[in-house]
Amino acid sequence: MGFSFVKRIPSDREILERYPITEEIRKIKKNRDLEVADIISGRSEKMLVIIGPCSADNEDALCDYVSRLAKVQEKVKDRLVIIPRIYTNKPRTTGDGYKGILHQPDPEKAPDMEAGLIALRKMHLRALRESGLPAADEMLYPENHTYLDDVLAYVAVGARSVENQQHRLAASGLTVPVGMKNPTSGDFSVMLNSVYAAQHGHIFAYQGYEVKTDGNPYSHTVLRGAVNKHGQTIPNYHYEDLMRLCEMYSERELKNPAAIVDTNHANSGKKYFEQPRIVREVLHSRKVSEDIRKMVKGFMIESYIEEGNQKICEHIYGKSITDACLGWDDSEKLLYEIADRV
Repeated sequence: MGFSFVKRIPSDREILERYPITEEIRKIKKNRDLEVADIISGRSEKMLVIIGPCSADNEDALCDYVSRLAKVQEKVKDRLVIIPRIYTNKPRTTGDGYKGILHQPDPEKAPDMEAGLIALRKMHLRALRESGLPAADEMLYPENHTYLDDVLAYVAVGARSVENQQHRLAASGLTVPVGMKNPTSGDFSVMLNSVYAAQHGHIFAYQGYEVKTDGNPYSHTVLRGAVNKHGQTIPNYHYEDLMRLCEMYSERELKNPAAIVDTNHANSGKKYFEQPRIVREVLHSRKVSEDIRKMVKGFMIESYIEEGNQKICEHIYGKSITDACLGWDDSEKLLYEIADRV
């Protein structure tokens, strides 16, 4: 019974000293941070597109994919800011299922957290070095954020974490925009309360220290759909949903009202091929409503080299081993379509 301590995990300082960033990467990230903050604040008319696989499980395939994104980014840089999804841990609470590279640097082997920390750090660094695009990752474990905070351009707090106090407090200390997803129940108030908490300063315990934060003015909402008590998915990207969120934002004292629409998960019912249609509907809503245009700053899209998903044992290059994703050809077309309609 109780905890069994297996081995000590290297501290963030140890990992960062072993795998540091260069001055060039530091400048790239600083410039990207300003671009993303300008979009969330409304100072820029560009849109954000946070796009990539459901989970980053293979370094070579992931870096290949991100390098493809970089070529598209160069062509649409006057209209879009593309942030690769490099999600390295997944909220799997049962015994089966892939928990991400943090837990399983080799998806077919037993968990190894030390190897996982090294693998995820090396993956992010390589992708950034080869593409020039700082990435997004999910803050599943708040205490682990400091292993990556010098390379990330965006952080997401998931639907199962958004009500957790530690996630809200940690988000208040981040220097990059943090997207707070609506909980699986779909409750907008919970999501907005999370944004409120993240936008304000706090004093709390973190990594063995008493810490103080100033608040994150770029914390914002992410609409990912909901699931009702019968297990049925309920989308929340429609015009009426967006107008309701606009109204709820106006009733609260929140800085930089902003929303990102997650086109997969419960919004698509995990039907990955529906994502382009959802994007088009939201773009139309932005066109017919000035309030929605000002609030909706971009999209989260699940995409990889090969469409769909596979079992871990199949070893198909560039195909998701978790949720099904849009394939590269359709993803590329969608990115250009978004750019044309901004």
